[in-house]
Amino acid sequence: MKSKQPVLAWVSLFVALACAVAIPFVPALKPLFLVVLVANLLLAFFGGLPRLAPRNDVIASEAKQSRLLTVCRLLVGALFIFSSFTKGVDPLGTKYKMLEYFAAYGITWLNDFALPLAMLMILVEFLVGICFMTNVLPRLSVLGATLLMAFFTTTTLFDALYDLVPDCGCFGTAVKMTNWQTFYKNLVIDAVLIPLILNNKQLKNRLSVPKQFIIGGLFALVFLGFEIYNYRHLPVVDFMNWKVGKQMNAEPAEDMRIYLKYRNKATGETQEYLFPDYPWNDSVWMSQWEFVEQRVEGGVNYLGFSALDEDGNDVTDMILSTENLLMFTSNDLSKVTEKEWEKMRNIIETAESKGFTVVWTVADAPETVEQLRTKYDFLNEVYYGDALEIKTIVRFNPGLIWLDNGIVKDKWSAIDFPQGKKLEMMFD
Repeated sequence: MKSKQPVLAWVSLFVALACAVAIPFVPALKPLFLVVLVANLLLAFFGGLPRLAPRNDVIASEAKQSRLLTVCRLLVGALFIFSSFTKGVDPLGTKYKMLEYFAAYGITWLNDFALPLAMLMILVEFLVGICFMTNVLPRLSVLGATLLMAFFTTTTLFDALYDLVPDCGCFGTAVKMTNWQTFYKNLVIDAVLIPLILNNKQLKNRLSVPKQFIIGGLFALVFLGFEIYNYRHLPVVDFMNWKVGKQMNAEPAEDMRIYLKYRNKATGETQEYLFPDYPWNDSVWMSQWEFVEQRVEGGVNYLGFSALDEDGNDVTDMILSTENLLMFTSNDLSKVTEKEWEKMRNIIETAESKGFTVVWTVADAPETVEQLRTKYDFLNEVYYGDALEIKTIVRFNPGLIWLDNGIVKDKWSAIDFPQGKKLEMMFD
């Protein structure tokens, strides 16, 4: 009698993939998907158990299960690589997401380590994925995937139940998912991973272990270099709104209302404000509250950005309708170095001599800007925005973006600010 376990494992895989496709399209069926996916985890577990077939069926059974394990290995590997790429291309974005988690869980003492922890997590995720795809160190990869998925599944369950963060950032800014969709996605991955966990001894590589570690180390070095490059410069693939070439000055609907939600860092209390009626210019209040999310009612053209002048007037339309405008961005002017200030001075002097308009959009309080003006007299035309929104314009502090009637012509991190001949050629 032939074993039914390979058949059950294939059925489990099909159910998991079918759920993954259906979940984004029918969010109203959350309870049903939860029941189906939990049942599928049990099916995956029993379908992936070591075979109990008679000896004369072992060879055929192993061939079938080998194909199943290969499919599971490639699926999990591809997903881990995609997930790590979307985060590795924007490590600062992952850092910001980690800071949200640290605040939600009350472990803000880790804030100073957010960037290295983010880059390490992305690197481990990539290594697990690439090792699955190439079948390098397969059993170690299964262990790594198991630990990661145990952590991700638990975390996203709490996100879904208690709405700790609005978006887990599992796929960076490339793919946005609700907390429940993310949790279901992790259950799907768990179902695909279980056959690999229970049959990990069958995953072998003919290369010696030292050679496999060398290959894994080379993969790690290459991807770490990729992360560092994207951190020091700008994402090589920009998944955010403010990508080069995009038209940003879409007309907003007249009846549109923008609501901003903030959370008290000490108590966890949340408060929602109708923009711009919130104490954005109160430095004490801004230090005690952090931005959580925004929602829009009555319109669909909101671009995720708004700026106010020192009197509280909205200047967003002016910024997005001006020809040849350079806008410096900063979410924290206190972290700008003297070298960066000097670079910005050079750019401003050259730009203004060529007829360009230069403005600043910052997240600091007006009194902070006034204090800085005593030292940096070129800090003119300063507007104020939300720190989270500013971080999405240029993924660096400080950053520079070139707008022409709302079209993003180019943008730079402070490391790449144009200087010398490059700066002169930019305005020709």
